[in-house]
Parts: sequence; C-alpha cells; structure tokens
Amino acid sequence: MKIFIAKDYEELSTIAYGYIKDIVKSNPRAVLGLATGSTPLGIYRLMAEDCAQKISYKEIRTVNLDEYVGLSATHDQSYRYFMQTNLFNKIDIPLQNTFVPDGTGDPVAECRRYDALLDTLPRDIQLLGIGTNGHIAFNEPGTPFESRTHTVTLNQSTIDANARFFQSINEVPRRAITMGIKDIMAAKRLLLVATGTNKADAIAKALKGKSDPSCPASVLQQHNDVVIVLDQGAASKLVF
Repeated sequence: MKIFIAKDYEELSTIAYGYIKDIVKSNPRAVLGLATGSTPLGIYRLMAEDCAQKISYKEIRTVNLDEYVGLSATHDQSYRYFMQTNLFNKIDIPLQNTFVPDGTGDPVAECRRYDALLDTLPRDIQLLGIGTNGHIAFNEPGTPFESRTHTVTLNQSTIDANARFFQSINEVPRRAITMGIKDIMAAKRLLLVATGTNKADAIAKALKGKSDPSCPASVLQQHNDVVIVLDQGAASKLVF
C-alpha cells in the first residue's frame, strides 16, 4: 500500500491523476473504474485538460460504482448526469463506452445486468472515495466483503452527507444500486482519494484498524496494489 499526503487539493488531484494518466498512456483500451462526489472533480478536470492536448480516450471504457434508485440519467443529481457534466462531455470518449447503473428500472434485474457487465470489463484501476462511516461506493458498514452489485438502503449519515447536493434532505434518495465489494477488489489497482478532517476517523480505521465489514474500506488492506492519496486533514489521525 502506498500512501501520499498532499499539501493541498491541487497536489492531491495531480498525484491521483498521474496514476490514471499512466494507465491510459500505456494501454489506450484500458478500463477505468470511476467514482462520483466532490473529491474526484480535480482529477476529472485534469483528464479533460490533457485530453484537449495530448491524450485520447476514444478506446477507453469506464465503469462507475453506483447510482441512486429512482433518478433518471437526466436528473441533475443522478450520477450519470454528474459524469456527463464533469467528465464525459469534456473528453473524446464515446458514450457507448461509459457504463453507470440504471436507477430507473427493476433494481434486482439491473444488479444482475451490472454483474454480467463487470465480468466482461476487468478494471485496470478503480477510483474510490470514502464515506465518514467508512463506506466505499454505497457499501455501508456491515456489507459482506463477498458482495456483488446490490441495492442498499442508505444510512442516515450517508443521507446527511449527501443532502448538500439537494435542495432539501427530503429529496435525497433513500436507496441506491452499488457495485459490490468483491467487484471493487477485482480491479488490478485501487486508488482512494480523501480530503478533510471529517474523513480522518474513517481513514484511520480503514488503513490501521481491523479489516472487517464494520468498516467496508478496511477491505483495501487485503488488496495487493493500493494507492491512497490524502490531504493533511484526512491524514490527521493516521499514526505510522
């Protein structure tokens, strides 16, 4: 496990983007596992800037971690909309090469469809964030490490954290479809980014605590190629 502590958000984004850039340059047909949330925005900005100059994503495939149940792809808080707005519309990737769970149909059928898709798209790298309760994707505490794509009822702490993106907390969906922990771990490399002192407890527990489902991110201790990029706030409770 490699851990980088960046001096600020720009350095964090640059370090993390470097790992994605190296994969795309070495394998123009790579599969990138992507994430949503505010932390990856700097990475996506750098991807777009480089695409305009020297890197092509025309043969890259992308797979996203999760989606809210009930939100259409055109809803401004859906994760498909987030990815289109913040990345896909700014790079030369064909839309048909980008995959995000569909939150509008039968969730059970969609989970099975996504499992089958993931089996055909082994990821060269999987970008991750972490929740204040240690969740990765929408795998809340208690999720078995052997889980595959499933629907989840979001914990109140997750709903509270995501409320800032909606006009009111009542608008935050209570369920989501999420890639399972087993599928996250199937990626060749895991790249986790985190910022802020509000993530410090989760980071310390995930990286230095016991590896068990009470902290889903602690499963990263069991992977053989993990890169962690933190700002000083997120790293503030790590003891080396």
